[in-house]
Amino acid sequence: MSDVRVKRIWQQDTRTLAINWTDGKKSLYDTVELRRQCRCAFCIDEVTKQPKLDPDSVPETLRPVKIESVGRYALTIAFSDGHKTGIYSFDWLRTLG
Repeated sequence: MSDVRVKRIWQQDTRTLAINWTDGKKSLYDTVELRRQCRCAFCIDEVTKQPKLDPDSVPETLRPVKIESVGRYALTIAFSDGHKTGIYSFDWLRTLG
């Protein structure tokens, strides 16, 4: 991600995660879509790398209940469905938005 870093992270509303980057860009993320794209071992098969999570099983009413930094490289989000093992790297988030 070169020299671009996260400046500020906040939950903009019940469904939107916002990140301000040090280059002035603001990115918005739909937390339901982040849950659907989770790459953790519960959601992606460790051997085949195929999704185990059916995206249609993630309800539109899903909400983040806790958002935390993982060192200086990622976020983890605990969701209202009990899922909390996904790690969302800042590099990956930057490519999304």
